Amino acid sequence: QVQLVESGGGLVQPGGSLRLSCVTSGIIFSRVTMGWYRQAPGKQRELVALISGGGVINYGNSIKGQFTIARDNAKSTVSLQMNSLKPEVTAVYYCKAFYGDGYWGQGTQVTVSS
Repeated sequence: QVQLVESGGGLVQPGGSLRLSCVTSGIIFSRVTMGWYRQAPGKQRELVALISGGGVINYGNSIKGQFTIARDNAKSTVSLQMNSLKPEVTAVYYCKAFYGDGYWGQGTQVTVSS
């Protein structure tokens, strides 16, 4: 059974930082491309970042350099370091495993507000 469990979201002030984590099970993690997506209220879900099993990284067009995706194959975990946060990045953040038809986590809320 494939499971993805995100954590690390929360309320943070503008300019602050958060680190999201997604722990996976049920897949051969080192061979699977992983991604972070986000969905803001009233908007479509959009790509934040992808990282392949070999470590190749791509960021979504709307990501302006303050996010960093990384993976730890020993821990079957993908992370998203988010710095210099602005209110416009407020959204539910989801991780995805590109395995089979694709698997999603349950999402973690990130709210940037003073």
